[in-house]
Amino acid sequence: MATDTTPATTAAPIVDIAALRKRFGANEVLKGIDLQVQRGEVIAIIGKSGSGKGTLPRCVNGLGVFQHGSLLVDGLPLKLGDAKAMRALRQHVGMIFQNFNLFPHLGVGRNAMLAPTLVKQTDTDAAAAQAKKLLQRVGLAEKFDAWPDQLSGGQQQRVAIARALAMAPSVMLCDEITSALDPELVGEVLRVVETLDDEGMTLLMVTHEMNFARKVADRVVFMHAGRIHEMGPPEQLFGSPQTAELRQFLSALH
Repeated sequence: MATDTTPATTAAPIVDIAALRKRFGANEVLKGIDLQVQRGEVIAIIGKSGSGKGTLPRCVNGLGVFQHGSLLVDGLPLKLGDAKAMRALRQHVGMIFQNFNLFPHLGVGRNAMLAPTLVKQTDTDAAAAQAKKLLQRVGLAEKFDAWPDQLSGGQQQRVAIARALAMAPSVMLCDEITSALDPELVGEVLRVVETLDDEGMTLLMVTHEMNFARKVADRVVFMHAGRIHEMGPPEQLFGSPQTAELRQFLSALH
């Protein structure tokens, strides 16, 4: 459950985005984004399709190339084109995608073991033990030897969460992680994300689950036309929207 007070702003932000601009050809999709996220804070990013909300988290872990601005995660600058710097930064950032992105040729346990063994050179026994703990954490202890295609969508997404946690990231990015799920499976994934919040994980969540954003977020960011249009506590954005764009967006959800 999100706290009633936002984290103290005296500490250096764990994510520091300044004047970020990104374009695809002539189409500028991020038009000068400034966002500072404190350690342990949960940020929900909302907005309609085309607002830039999906592009922003991809920039945070270097999947999206931006043309202007700066971005630091846990004090590490994102240096596009510097492979060593990018590897270092990505050890601090976990990402969960819409479509799970599990490796179909690897069993569930091996999916969760892959990054620690490749990136951190964790030995196989230690990686397997960690994977079993993480699968237990997301309620799938018995699925270590299963194949991804034997799982429901909700179970696959929980494995993806366990896989992202295997690198012990400082920040977790969630990109519409329930949008590919059948409605009855959404709750099981959101419950796992809620436990991450309870444990103090820093989360940036692009979401269309407004009730969930209201429940767990410390701040909600409403993006519109490539800019942060409004930002504040959930009760402020949902209860007292300041702009016509946010009022229209919220009214279209009902």
